[in-house]
Amino acid sequence: MLRLALTKGRLEKKMLEILSDIGLDVSELYSGSRKLIYTIQGENLELMLAKAADVVTYVELGACDMGVVGKDTIMEHGSSFYEMTDLGFGKCRFALAVKQGEDFYGTYKTRRIATKYPNVAKKYFAKKGIDVDIIKIEGSVELAPIIGIADGIVDIVETGNTLRENGLTPIESICDISARLIVNIAAMKLKKKEISDFLARVEAATAGDKKC
Repeated sequence: MLRLALTKGRLEKKMLEILSDIGLDVSELYSGSRKLIYTIQGENLELMLAKAADVVTYVELGACDMGVVGKDTIMEHGSSFYEMTDLGFGKCRFALAVKQGEDFYGTYKTRRIATKYPNVAKKYFAKKGIDVDIIKIEGSVELAPIIGIADGIVDIVETGNTLRENGLTPIESICDISARLIVNIAAMKLKKKEISDFLARVEAATAGDKKC
């Protein structure tokens, strides 16, 4: 039995569409049930629903053989697993954003960055050789520059509308993000054929998304 962890929300919904496209009966997940683990009839597969960071944890610890999670979560939390394929959906990007009209680099003071992704922010500025103070924010990071507690933010940007409506503008793209399929290291050895077969089916179904 293979167990696949899905990140709840938009990635879950898109992955369920893909699973349906490759012939899996995922109708029970649309039934309004509050179950967290579902056995797919006619397949040697279980689906488990979890928050993004927990998907990484479950795959790393072997509670799940595979997981679908955003590259943002992998960059912030992940380490010990195989990142097998870019699924081609859930596309967005990490960006550095500041208040409109402000010169982020026009000062010698240590800049303060607000973010939900402190590890991503630290690594990014370390590569640039710039010292920054990181503030971990759990809610709307856009507030931090507005109320004066940060010089900029590192966050996920899709359309940029939220930034514009709050007087912020992205000044640097850090990296592109999309959904990835990850695999437990031990499971890849013990269940290689089953995982490889499943992966081939998914990759065939997502080939169009990757070209978009």
